[in-house]
Amino acid sequence: MRKERRLPAEWEQQQGILLCFPGNGNDWPGKYQTIQFAFAEFIKKIAATETVFVLVGSESIRDKALSLLEANHVNLSKVTFIIQKTNRSWMRDAGPIIVKTESGREALNFNFNGWAKYGNFRLDKQVPKRMGDFLGIPVNQVMHQGEPVILEGGAIDVNGKGTLLTTEECLLDPEIQVRNPNFTKADYELIFKKYLGVTNTIWLGDGIAGDDTHGHVDDLCRFVNENTIVTVVEEDQQDANYKPLQDNLKRLQQAKLEDGSSPVIVTLPMPKAINYEDLRVPASYANFLILNKTVLVPTFNDAKDRIALNTLAELFPDREVIGIGAIDLIWGLGTLHCLSMQIPE
Repeated sequence: MRKERRLPAEWEQQQGILLCFPGNGNDWPGKYQTIQFAFAEFIKKIAATETVFVLVGSESIRDKALSLLEANHVNLSKVTFIIQKTNRSWMRDAGPIIVKTESGREALNFNFNGWAKYGNFRLDKQVPKRMGDFLGIPVNQVMHQGEPVILEGGAIDVNGKGTLLTTEECLLDPEIQVRNPNFTKADYELIFKKYLGVTNTIWLGDGIAGDDTHGHVDDLCRFVNENTIVTVVEEDQQDANYKPLQDNLKRLQQAKLEDGSSPVIVTLPMPKAINYEDLRVPASYANFLILNKTVLVPTFNDAKDRIALNTLAELFPDREVIGIGAIDLIWGLGTLHCLSMQIPE
């Protein structure tokens, strides 16, 4: 008999959040010192209400992190350090996706491969097993037709009732950052059903400009409850994001949920383009993180920060919505959601 699995929505009760304290500055050239302080603040905000599991590459990095957390008056009773070497800190993608089963929980290992772009991911590949062992949860390597399936957590978002959001750019591009060669929508939908309990997939088009992952959905649109989706839109018609985000908005307006009803669509603005020399970074308010009692939202020293925070505050009336300055974090090409992975209770 097939095992029934279900990926809970992010707003469902969490045991805690997985982070990885950066052990080197490679993802944030020239900003390593600053990033450590930014991480301490991020951990502080999570630890105010729930447990943070923090991977550290060595005892010396743990001691460095601990001294920063102590100086920041972090609630250390909510912080658990786990020693595990990693290549990077992006736990949304390297960490396990934990699903509910009839018998409890299962940690899915989706065979992280550096976004089919970078060669140094061997340490990151160990994270799902390390966390499964630490939490006492069985780990299952995801397979399809005898082959390992590659899927990052940032590529999907669910409402916990059977509907999933993803993008064609990330999963179906035949040439750029190809995770699973020759996979079709039908292949992915079989995998989503078997491993995540998903019966309905909403396919968006392209991701935002500057996205190193080639189309992750968690910079585009997110479920905020079972039937409401927020999606980012760009007002400037000259901006590279204008057309793809309008296309995604139209797709969402025509989409159906698992019960055949139409989702409620709410728009979020985009901050002004952030460029450094010839590099555009993928700044987006959609990269927020939902916790048990709060929602942490990346902000970018932009006039649109206030609009994004107010919009999300209306959508999460039972949670405190808190902005976290992400100008330094985004230099690594991701922010709060990309760096974290929730662990369902």
